[in-house]
Amino acid sequence: MDSLLRHTRAFHAFLLRLYDQENKGMLKEPTLYEDDVQVRIVNEVKRSPLQAFWKENMPIFIAERAPLKVDEDHMEDSSNNETSSLSSSKLEENIGPLPLSIMKARQLVSWYTLAHNPHMSQVVNCSVPTAFPVLWVRCDGSDPEGTVWLGAEPMKTGKEITSIVFHTVTCTGPIVDRSPFASIEILKTAHKNRHSCSAVMTKGYAQYDLFGSTVLENTIMKSQSNIMVDFTWNNVEKILEIPPLTSIATLNIKVEPGDTRSPVIQIYKELEFLLVLARGLKTGEIEWPEVLEEKSAIIVVQELIEDLKDQLNAYQQQPKSKETEKLRSDAAAVESTIHASFAPERGDLDFAEQLWTRMRKTVSSYQDVVDCLVLVIQHLKCKDIQPWIHRGSNSSLSKLIQQSYHGTMPTVSVTGLTAIRMLLEIGLDKFRRDYINYFIGQELTTLNYLDYFVNCTVNLEEQILRFQKLHHILELVVSCSAFLNLSHEKLFTLTQSCSRYYKDNPLDERHVFQLPIRPMTINAFYENEHPFLWRMEIISCHGQRELKTMWQLNTKPPVDHVTFTTPGLPVDDTTLCSDYEEAFYYNTVVSCSQARFI
Repeated sequence: MDSLLRHTRAFHAFLLRLYDQENKGMLKEPTLYEDDVQVRIVNEVKRSPLQAFWKENMPIFIAERAPLKVDEDHMEDSSNNETSSLSSSKLEENIGPLPLSIMKARQLVSWYTLAHNPHMSQVVNCSVPTAFPVLWVRCDGSDPEGTVWLGAEPMKTGKEITSIVFHTVTCTGPIVDRSPFASIEILKTAHKNRHSCSAVMTKGYAQYDLFGSTVLENTIMKSQSNIMVDFTWNNVEKILEIPPLTSIATLNIKVEPGDTRSPVIQIYKELEFLLVLARGLKTGEIEWPEVLEEKSAIIVVQELIEDLKDQLNAYQQQPKSKETEKLRSDAAAVESTIHASFAPERGDLDFAEQLWTRMRKTVSSYQDVVDCLVLVIQHLKCKDIQPWIHRGSNSSLSKLIQQSYHGTMPTVSVTGLTAIRMLLEIGLDKFRRDYINYFIGQELTTLNYLDYFVNCTVNLEEQILRFQKLHHILELVVSCSAFLNLSHEKLFTLTQSCSRYYKDNPLDERHVFQLPIRPMTINAFYENEHPFLWRMEIISCHGQRELKTMWQLNTKPPVDHVTFTTPGLPVDDTTLCSDYEEAFYYNTVVSCSQARFI
């Protein structure tokens, strides 16, 4: 008994110290307890290793096995062996979270529970013990049930800790044959027997991947973009039940710009070129992207100028000459970088925008930019051309064109970084007009809402950052329109939601945006598909406290510290459920029991 009390005091003091350090913002890394156990505190659900089944937004203790220390003498002996060094380095890189044995996990939970018992004041040396965050311990699954987590959660009535709820998480799989799955009635009966209750209710939860990975030429293309849909409903009738149309459904949309499946991939590449120029303006060095046309930049710009001369000469006699039509159709084809099926094409590109289009695809050096801009300025100075530009254009070149109309154009020296800045300004003008054209043309927002994103009075760096935010909104909206065919009403709501988020938050291309939706709207995308995750909760009420048994199926392992293998079934990060006629699942059961302090 003395040994038990001594260990309990030590563990309580250790957790108290950790909790205090966390509250002071001093805890950054896992802290070692004894030789083989380390503990850390996780505050955010999205960073929690339990997020597959534990969504409570509260701090939690995570106890796990500490990595083995590398013997310094061994490392010194092996430092001369290149192969051994590489192997050691590779092992350190690949090491992940490590579980504890079931016996050790139960021991930690026992100490944690005893420390919270208000009747054991001799243990913690205070009449009312501190209620710590929930303790979760990684387990190795070596017991017959396959236990992968043990948890303990103190419960309070007023200020007094009255009980502890124990959580047990078991996991088996991968499973292809569904016949071993217990029926809902059997699961309900097990819950009633465990918690001595007569009435239970069930809730269903399912998640489908509507976007996921795409197979191209027999190769699975990994993508960070996905559109998931979450369903919740009451009164589950069978295992793997398809969510009824009365479910509550929410789209979780994460679209990272640059996905080759995106209908706006070309405008993203154009934005990338803008970012290249911006970085060059800041650092003085530019890594020029690969040219997209065979002709040199100076030749394509000269052709643009000659076309413009031909237009002016033929305008009175033949205002819709072949040259004119060709110029406008070429511009529309090149510049309508938003997919025609999902956004209106711009056929009203002015001279500066056409110049941007041709230079973006052909310049390969700083000298190319200088030569092209000098050529344009020379023709403007000589009044060989009087190009049309949009009203409200803000670039330096547009202002020079306006001045050339009145013969007041000053002498301009294109030296240093001036040429890069001039080209960058032209691109910014074009992007501003492109985005306004899409969002206003599709009636997804108003100019007042867009003002923050297209404001040209802020500095260049801030303008570019806001364009990146606006482009991310474009990617989100167009993806939902293209792949899910969402209604205008839903696209409008999504646009407003994203706009509000980005007015107050920094650029985050991995942010998940949520959109409530009716199941009927998207049922064609999921009703014949395997769920990414399916879960049923069996709930019974015990006073003010609900006790749950959660029965869950995942298409990927729900824990990262246990390896699951089944002979004859290859399972790795590149395996998709759709590769098999029947999906394989990992069966996770989260059950709880309550111990009251008498």
